[in-house]
Amino acid sequence: MSIKSRTQARHRRHRRVRKSVIGDLQRPRLAVFRSNRYIYGQVIDDNKGHTLAAASSQEAALRERSLSVATAAEVGKLLAERAKAAGVESVVFDRGGFAYHGRIKALAEAAREAGLDF
Repeated sequence: MSIKSRTQARHRRHRRVRKSVIGDLQRPRLAVFRSNRYIYGQVIDDNKGHTLAAASSQEAALRERSLSVATAAEVGKLLAERAKAAGVESVVFDRGGFAYHGRIKALAEAAREAGLDF
């Protein structure tokens, strides 16, 4: 069976990773999605299906900036601050089938520097 598109290949990788990456209330899942224009991050409790904290480059403060490594780092920092405010100290990282490189890596490292434990 051949892969029809890059998106379908990413979805297959994401499903494969999600078999082992599960977030609960003690260690929720930090899920990342990157489009060509924006980057999004959510801290999710998979047991209840609730989003505990979220941030994206689509917010008013970051919307005017083009998507770059620096913008992704700002989103990671903002997400970590909101997660800590919600009482989250430690997370498991779900890269969403994307390579841990560039903007995804910048978001994760900024969240670590802002105090989230991976």
